[in-house]
Order: sequence, then structure tokens, then C-alpha cells
Amino acid sequence: MPLESLLSAPPANLGAALAAALFGLLVGSFLNVVIYRIPKMMQRESDNYVAQETGKEPPHQDRFNLMVPRSSCPGCGHQITALENVPVISWLALGGKCSSCKTPIPKRYPGVELLTAVVSGLLVWTFGSGALGAATLMFAYLLIAMTFIDFDTQLLPDDLTYPLIWTGLLVNMNGNFVPLRDAVIGAVAGYLVLWAVYWLFKLATGKEGMGYGDFKLLAGLGAWLGWAKLPAIILLSSVVGAVVGICLIVFAKRSRNKPIPFGPYLAAAGLITLLWGEQISLFIQSVVAGA
Repeated sequence: MPLESLLSAPPANLGAALAAALFGLLVGSFLNVVIYRIPKMMQRESDNYVAQETGKEPPHQDRFNLMVPRSSCPGCGHQITALENVPVISWLALGGKCSSCKTPIPKRYPGVELLTAVVSGLLVWTFGSGALGAATLMFAYLLIAMTFIDFDTQLLPDDLTYPLIWTGLLVNMNGNFVPLRDAVIGAVAGYLVLWAVYWLFKLATGKEGMGYGDFKLLAGLGAWLGWAKLPAIILLSSVVGAVVGICLIVFAKRSRNKPIPFGPYLAAAGLITLLWGEQISLFIQSVVAGA
């Protein structure tokens, strides 16, 4: 988005974008809970299932979901109060530490809140504050949650990938982004492309290059953006993934044998394509035509 375009924004558009950014701060705080708890919920369900299959008592019988129990410090168990849970401001006021035991609070928490705020404002600025703009916010929030969960656990939960697919198809029932036919083909093609890459890589090397969650994530992006945008998404995610991977190996001394999750790069590429997909597609076509 050009700076002069932003500066000349109509007051209504600018006001809606700022309101969306404030809303994004609150959503970002909730996404931190989603990112932290969904993997733990999955592990608890798995532990209970294994115990039941072997005739043992389920090890986890207390309620644990996105709402219960209340958030607490992992160091001392201090329950986070409402004043300590104000996005970004509380983290700054506390000096990035627990008010009780002074355990450091990761910088990623305000980082996720700020990222969600910026993305929310940008999407409402671009797509408006109506139903279409609200739909893009749902798209972005799912991608943000999946990005950080995949970074942490190398998992892309079905609880997030499936809603991405179904909401993409529903949003395109009236052709909001692409015709429904293109959305359905995009979902199928997105899944099958990475499924084929997975099996080719496995047959060639005997190793698994990616997980099934990546297939579902690209299927969701195809459902939202259509099959024609898949080449741009795959190209963008591959380039960004390669650059980040090389940097991690060279500068962070990350082992070459340690897997690097692909989901975050797919998610970033999907969001970029949502915002600037037409320009990217035209650029790719010009490069191919000039080759």
C-alpha cells in the first residue's frame, strides 16, 4: 500500500482501520491462548485415548480448554488478573515479567498482539468493514494461530485447518474472491499438489518432507483464493522458506537435520497473496512471457 494512499485516506476508512487494529490487539491476546493451549489440548486427548485403549485410568480428567482454567504464570502459578492482561500495555507496565515471581514473560506475547493489530487494520483498510472485511479477518486470525503453533510444535491442528477450508468455500459461495468452482478446484488442487510432492520426496529419499497439515493448509488457501493463485502461493512460500532456512543454518547455527516447519511460510504467502495477489500473478506472467 503506497504511503501517499494511506495519508490521503478518507476519514471513515482510516477510522475503521484504526478500530480494527484495536480489535486486533484484543484478538491477538486471545490468539496467544489458542497458540499455547491447542497443542496441549491435543496432547491431553491423545494421552487419555491411549490410557483408555490400554484399560488404564485417563490421566487428564480436569477441564482444560480455551476458556478454562484461567491463564496463570507457568513459573509460580499466579493467576493473571484483568489489569495484567491488557494487550501490550500490561506487558510494558510489568517490565515483561510476572508481577509475582518476576519470571520473564516472552516478548512473543505482545508481538503476536501487535502483529494481529497491524494485519487487522490493513485488511479492513483494503477490504472494508463489511462482511467481506470481517471474513478476511477470520482468514488472517486462523493463519496467525497456525503459524505460531507450527513453529512451536510442527503441527497444524485439524481444529484450525478444516475451518479454513470450509469458511473459504462458504465465503466464495457468492464469488466474493473467486467463483465457487475455482474455490473447490483450488481446495482439491492445493491438497493434491503437496500430497504428490510429499510422496515423491518420500519415495526418493525415504524421509517425510512435510506433514499432512501442510496439505490441508494449502487446500484452505486454495478454497479462499482459487486454484489460479496456487502457483504464486507456492512460489512465495518456497522463496521465503529457503531464505529463512538458510539464515537459520548460517546465522543461528541451526542443524541441517532439524526440520523447519513449512506451514508458517504457506500462511505468510497466503496472506500476501490475498492482499497483492493480482500484482504478483501479473509479475509472474511477465517473467514467464519474457523468458
